[in-house]
Formats: sequence, structure tokens, C-alpha cells
Amino acid sequence: MKINVRTPVILAVVLLIALFVAGSVASASVQPVNFGQDHIKMQWYLVNYGEENGVHFANARKYYTNQDVKAETIALIVEKFGTDQELANGLYFTEYGYAYSKDGKSFAVTYINHYDMLGQVIRATEYDEGSREFVGMSKDMIPFKAYAYATGKAKPAPAKKK
Repeated sequence: MKINVRTPVILAVVLLIALFVAGSVASASVQPVNFGQDHIKMQWYLVNYGEENGVHFANARKYYTNQDVKAETIALIVEKFGTDQELANGLYFTEYGYAYSKDGKSFAVTYINHYDMLGQVIRATEYDEGSREFVGMSKDMIPFKAYAYATGKAKPAPAKKK
């Protein structure tokens, strides 16, 4: 009996696409903003932003389009947090949460979550209000770019109609 290998592969690809679309629809309250690549060739997207309890916030994702940086991050996750190597090797993107100071001149990281391709958490780190360190922003920083959206000063481009 001959086994058709293509069918399971096609089903897996369709499942991945369905999961991605479902995840996108679930978090569609804010239209993602493509920030492009940074100075080390990592791809960034702003995926959520706004104001909560009087504090402006933003959530940005960094996709590992630079394999050297990806390898360094995997090594860090394994070494620093004792994460299983095989689990860490699935790293696909990292999401950062930012909270902004009242004057808008600095930000603090609220969480850093590392995910695999299916959107499953590999490693999550959360910083409560007492352990957050505010850092001054410069115009080249992703948190600075995200701040304009968090405060409503910038709006994403309208979605293209098909």
C-alpha cells in the first residue's frame, strides 16, 4: 500500500494558515502596523496599543529574520531560564509590552514573551509595576515609534480592499 505524503503536508500547511488567521481575527481590535526592519534586520510589527487606566501602552512583535540574533536569543533562553533546547529552537517571534511615562519621554517594558510558529509561549516574563525600569526614548527606538499610535497621534493606513 502506497502512502501519499503530500496530503498530510498540505493539511498541516492549511492548519497553520487557519491558526494564523484565527489569531489575527481574535486580536483584530487594532490594525497591526508594519515598522519594517531595524538596524539588525529584525522585522517589527505594532500589534496592540492604546490607553488603559490612564497609562498609554503598546505591544510590538519582533520576528527573527536575522538567524544570528535568533541563535543568540535561543541560547539566552536556554542558559538563563533553563528552557529545554528543543522547545527554544522553535522560537519564531518575541512580543514586548511597553508602558509609557505620563510625560511621554520614557517607557518601561511590562512583559517579554517568546513564541513558536503556532503562537504557543516558549518563555514568558512579566514585570510588575514595582520592578519596571523606565528608560528614555530616542526616535530610532521601536517604543518611540509605537508611542505615536498609543497616544492617537498616528493612525495605521487603512486596510486595502480586495
